Amino acid sequence: MDSSTALLIFCFLICSVAAQAPVVTVEPRTATVRQGESASFRCQAKSTVQPVQLEWSKTNAQALPDNVKVGPDGSVLTVANARPGNQGQYHCVAVSSAGRSSAKAVLNVKHAPKLRLTPAGPLRVRMGEPVMVQCRFSGRPRPTVSWKHEGSTLQLVSTETNDVSTIKWSAIHPEESGVYICQAENNEGMSEVKIQIIVEGPPGSPVASVTVEEITAVEGQTVTMECQARGSPPPDISWSKLRAPLPWKHTVVNGVLTLTNVGRQDSGQYICNATNIHGYSEAYTQMEVDSPPYATCLPDQVRLQPGDALQLQCLSHGSHPIQFSWTRVGRAALPAGAETTKDGKLLIARVRQSDSGTYKCVATNHVGSSEALAKVIIQG
Repeated sequence: MDSSTALLIFCFLICSVAAQAPVVTVEPRTATVRQGESASFRCQAKSTVQPVQLEWSKTNAQALPDNVKVGPDGSVLTVANARPGNQGQYHCVAVSSAGRSSAKAVLNVKHAPKLRLTPAGPLRVRMGEPVMVQCRFSGRPRPTVSWKHEGSTLQLVSTETNDVSTIKWSAIHPEESGVYICQAENNEGMSEVKIQIIVEGPPGSPVASVTVEEITAVEGQTVTMECQARGSPPPDISWSKLRAPLPWKHTVVNGVLTLTNVGRQDSGQYICNATNIHGYSEAYTQMEVDSPPYATCLPDQVRLQPGDALQLQCLSHGSHPIQFSWTRVGRAALPAGAETTKDGKLLIARVRQSDSGTYKCVATNHVGSSEALAKVIIQG
């Protein structure tokens, strides 16, 4: 190889190295902001060939939104007052005579849920028709979505696919008329949308409704449930209880069910049935009966020798949660070394003669309280 050929090869190698495309970096590579906040990305390009021109674009070469600005030298991209549409990838492209290269940055915009119903409603349908309502949602973080019937806290059965939550009926009934609410929540906020569904039945067919769908009562109270029904001829109204007979102490007058001196066993779902020659219709009321605690001690009397271990258990029936507390009758405090537990136990690892006495347990819930006594005898 002669010297001129070697010089040409050497020059080719040096020129190839010098003519490489710019090396581009973006900082930060990912940014997460709340809606309304701002974010900035800085693009840097290292190149042996000057000048280098910097350009910014969104994915698929989309134009930058109007609230996204690029600094005079093209190195800094700023998103002001970020909105959900600003979320996505931003590409910084460096261009020189030696070529072009790029790097990307990702912007995440956290925002409260947004909802849209299909159809928008009000929705008027015929009895027995299939019905489907879709709730399209967005939000970051991804929200939790649920459906309920207005006036009720019970969550309805729904299906969720991608960003759509759907409720459907294979054959809707008149008693399912009403306002339905799609609700979405994340740690940025909560949103809800409503749709009214009106179910029309054949002329004259019954439509039953109850004034209250959920009732919470206290043991011993008198409870009334009112049912109304329209139709022609006027429907006959009757009441029943799901999977159980109606309580013994009940009356039904003009569609009003009255229960006296209710107990916990009376909790459950009550069904109003309206019937005429054209058919029937049902409406439902759910009742929960809360009861105060009823406390007992086990054992209620115990004889021990000094040095023995003492364990008393306080038991209670009633609506939960129930809290337990122990005291010693006639004394300001429990003996030294006594321990109590959340489930109602009183423990003393080694009793002394002075631990003799009467101990009282008090059980308390949101309805009331009850107490029970246990006598402890330490034989000398």
